[in-house]
Amino acid sequence: MDDSSGPQSVSQRELPVVGTPRPERADARRNRLRVLEAAERLFTERGVKNVSLDAIAAEAGVGKGTVFRRFGDRAGLAVALLDEREQELQAKILTGPPPLGPGAPAVDRVVAFLTAYLDLLDRHVELFMDSENASDGARYRIGSYNLWHRHLAHLVEQSSPDLDADHTAHVLLAPLAADLHQSLRDRGFSLDRLKTGSEAIARALLTT
Repeated sequence: MDDSSGPQSVSQRELPVVGTPRPERADARRNRLRVLEAAERLFTERGVKNVSLDAIAAEAGVGKGTVFRRFGDRAGLAVALLDEREQELQAKILTGPPPLGPGAPAVDRVVAFLTAYLDLLDRHVELFMDSENASDGARYRIGSYNLWHRHLAHLVEQSSPDLDADHTAHVLLAPLAADLHQSLRDRGFSLDRLKTGSEAIARALLTT
């Protein structure tokens, strides 16, 4: 079924929002984004555990006190970075161009989401692993998992109404666990191979 109903589609009406952005001054927003971008660069280059707040502040060109007051510590900054990138992905799902955004067949939107999520996961796998393994079952309690599950379940309902959409959405998300992703990358799986496999699974499940 074609998911081309525009801004009033089911996914857009019912998809919850990741986080609740607080009103902030323009200068505060600029500083926050500079710090997050600096943290992202350093985390990628050195690994999360090898980066100090001092290094992030210096890279961002702000005082350490600015970083500490806004984020508390490195863990808080890591959570904020992941939340920011997940909100960006959600915005593309809600209002971006197809096939990730509205206007494409539901199966194509599923594949586009899986591809975009794998890009995000691969770029920040260490942050995802910390978040998903913070406690037993943490991955399935965090708001972003429920968000992505609801999005996929809506698309499954549209493309394959005979399937159990709730369960199928969990099946599609299962291979995207951060620890599995890291293990496969360590075994030599390329990102392109993982994307191709995810697309094949989605199309096999949803295409009749």
